[in-house]
Amino acid sequence: MRIFTKTKAAVVGALLASTSMVQASDVEVLHWWTSGGEAAALNVLKQDLESQSVGWQDMPVAGGGGEQAMTVLRARVTAGNPPTAVQALGFDILDWANQGALADLNEVAAKEGWDAVVPDALKAFAKADGKWVSAPVNVHSTNWVWANKAVLDANGIAQPTSWDDFVSAVEALKAAGVTPIAHGGQAWQDATVFDAVAMGALGPDGYKAAFIDLDSATLGSDAMKTAFDRMAFIRDNVDDNFSGRDWNLATAMVINGEAGFQMMGDWAKGEFLNAGKVPGEDFLCFRFPGTAEQVTFNADQFMMFDQGGEVSTEQAALASAILSPSFQSAFNVVKGSVPARTDVSDADFDACGKQGMKDLAAAASSGNLFGSMAHGHAAPASVKNAVYDVVTAHFNGEYDSETAVQELVDAVEIAK
Repeated sequence: MRIFTKTKAAVVGALLASTSMVQASDVEVLHWWTSGGEAAALNVLKQDLESQSVGWQDMPVAGGGGEQAMTVLRARVTAGNPPTAVQALGFDILDWANQGALADLNEVAAKEGWDAVVPDALKAFAKADGKWVSAPVNVHSTNWVWANKAVLDANGIAQPTSWDDFVSAVEALKAAGVTPIAHGGQAWQDATVFDAVAMGALGPDGYKAAFIDLDSATLGSDAMKTAFDRMAFIRDNVDDNFSGRDWNLATAMVINGEAGFQMMGDWAKGEFLNAGKVPGEDFLCFRFPGTAEQVTFNADQFMMFDQGGEVSTEQAALASAILSPSFQSAFNVVKGSVPARTDVSDADFDACGKQGMKDLAAAASSGNLFGSMAHGHAAPASVKNAVYDVVTAHFNGEYDSETAVQELVDAVEIAK
């Protein structure tokens, strides 16, 4: 993934112009999977469709959180020419469904038994008014830490299991002249880290109260101040050039031994694998200290836009391919995520993948599976964006922790 430098207008114009090349037998897919690991995973889906004689018209829009892709999408829909399918997350899917813009996939879903194998937490975003409107590709969990094993070993650092352990590890790396934490200063990345930090500081009940129930008392609590204090510690232990860095470039710092840790969703694993690294040997994957029992998740889905009141043959083929067990395994092995359906074997997954599938199943059964605030699965976009603004302002030194807590309370109240 390259750093996004074009203006929104230029990108929208270029992509609008590209639609004239789409043929009737193609699927035109708007997405933001542009890093090496992501592109490798997406190629699995392209090859699946090509085997069915369905062409692929690629519409990649760089930007790891998808904000630029959504800008392009709005322009396409306004012009009356939506893509065949669009990568989307959480409440964004429901917003488009509520506008009546999405196709009804119930016929495909019924034929292939989606309701029996897709977890309820995903169906909450894949279905609207009883109608399937998107096809879930995966389940990502966001409260992971990635570490360079050689760097940790060289400095006598064991995998941290508590916040205090993590602080000690970071301080040891800093004393050794190693950048402790690789991070990219973009709002969605700041919020991804905050997701895990807040879960650790507030606990699962507090996380739910704050970011799903939007309870003002919890948002303004001492535990929330602790979360911001911990974010300030993290900010003090990133390198000076973090601002604007794309997430996969931060991952590369860990891969190359330039940094010890990165807090990022499990899509980061795709970068390690793409670089030929082996979990447990070259890198470690573990839950953010203090969140071992919890999983915060997002799920990439492809929503299908209504194109004349019927699901096209190409849309049906794409939806069917996405939910097939063979694709779910092959794609997620490469992507770093876990399958969106519960009946897929973990046989082909590496150690991190097997752990992710095990953690997801345990969290779902124990009530510890929570939609990620940072990735649009806890609250609507207006609230998410309000949280982004406060978290990023605090991370960049505009607020101290006490002020950030009050700003968070006020911002969420206005956004609700």
